Amino acid sequence: MKSHLRKILLPALVLVLTLPALPVSASQLNVVTSFSILADIVRQIGGDRVSVHSIVGADEDAHGYQPLPSDARRVRSADLVIANGLGFDTWLERLAQSAGHEDSLILAASGVTPLEDSGSHAHHGHDHGPNDPHAWQDVANARLYARNIAEALARTRPAEADVFEANARDYDTRLAELDAEIRSTMSVLPVSRRKVVTSHDAFAYFGQAYGLRVMAAAGVSHEADPSAAGIARLIRQLRRENVPVVFIENVADPRLIERIAREGGARIGGKLYSDALSAADGPAPTYIEMIRHNLATLMSGLLADAPDNEAH
Repeated sequence: MKSHLRKILLPALVLVLTLPALPVSASQLNVVTSFSILADIVRQIGGDRVSVHSIVGADEDAHGYQPLPSDARRVRSADLVIANGLGFDTWLERLAQSAGHEDSLILAASGVTPLEDSGSHAHHGHDHGPNDPHAWQDVANARLYARNIAEALARTRPAEADVFEANARDYDTRLAELDAEIRSTMSVLPVSRRKVVTSHDAFAYFGQAYGLRVMAAAGVSHEADPSAAGIARLIRQLRRENVPVVFIENVADPRLIERIAREGGARIGGKLYSDALSAADGPAPTYIEMIRHNLATLMSGLLADAPDNEAH
């Protein structure tokens, strides 16, 4: 019996010992991003090969964020640091430089053709200079972000470049489909309904790309908060142009836009996600879901009560 077992087991043992060893999974690439939208794009491309930490989390405002000592420690230990650029998150750029990470600092918006900020954008008292930083609101720019991030991941971990490139191709296909979906959906929106009023001026790229006129409460003056005169001007404009709906944002105090709606004779059309994703159990946990949520919210709000015979 023992001899019989040896005849069966020994060949099997020899086979196991001669098989090539299973590759030991490399440690994940440690990536730190400034805010949640960038973190999601990194995850889509990096998959399980990356570990991503977003310093500013879901439903939180990254404008003028004040870094904590723990943020500096995270940046020091990162393999790759990814900021938006365009003056949006200079605090992370400074952290990376202080940590000696100049070579591993990536600006996702590199190569974007920026919209000019004529000086009207005063985001919570932090002027972002000559450019509007919210480039991700145009899906064509998000595709550029993804390419920049994929190249950075591949450059940092060449052995896994094929994986990152394949994931990036798949993600780019989904972004292209999203862009086409927005254009198709918005093609039925009448010209007279293409006016969007929001809390702060975060949707200019979306408006330019998809044919909307965007007005914002914050951004009508150079002050940290809109001036009384600026708010009054916007309210008069809503009344004069019969703007029926305004939208709140997930990162902004809703009270100002609620007041503008009340005094301007408009209603609240829903919540838009501008500078941050929602939590995982919310309506906008990824960039693609965020854009789809915003599209549905805009279409529902802008078309509500529209006359059937309104011209396109």
